[in-house]
Amino acid sequence: MKRFLSILALCLPVAVSAQEAVNPGTGAVLRGLDKLNAKVADFTLPNGGMEVIGLMEVNLRECRYPAGDPTGNAYAYLTIREAGVAQPVFDGWMIAGSPALNPLDHARYDVWVLRCTT
Repeated sequence: MKRFLSILALCLPVAVSAQEAVNPGTGAVLRGLDKLNAKVADFTLPNGGMEVIGLMEVNLRECRYPAGDPTGNAYAYLTIREAGVAQPVFDGWMIAGSPALNPLDHARYDVWVLRCTT
């Protein structure tokens, strides 16, 4: 037990310092891909904005970026629905630097975050 507590004490400061300070952006630049016809489109959404890409509705709740580095890694909270369907196909944070960490899983469309706008 004593060994476990000493290991935990060593790991705790690392876990606490792993959080990055962020600033809110005014919106985000996103990229959409229609896999069926290979069309790519970049679009800018303000926080709270919505864009239709083919049969998908993309809603941006919020975009954040590292404090003091607006060109750094972007974190965007997206809700993506198919047109006419209430249940979202994606609802959560998407990270620009790691798009495969929490991707949109759709057979035809792909959407990912490029950066926040300030």
